[in-house]
Amino acid sequence: MLEPGTPAPDFSVSDQDGLVVTLDDFRGHWVALWWYPIASTPG
Repeated sequence: MLEPGTPAPDFSVSDQDGLVVTLDDFRGHWVALWWYPIASTPG
């Protein structure tokens, strides 16, 4: 768990188009990240 104010570690993730983006791509900008854990699951 990160403490408030701690810089986020670098990571990579696929965007909605399947392109890989990294946190470093947005260095110097505000970033909001959210996900829906069950969005791509059956049911």
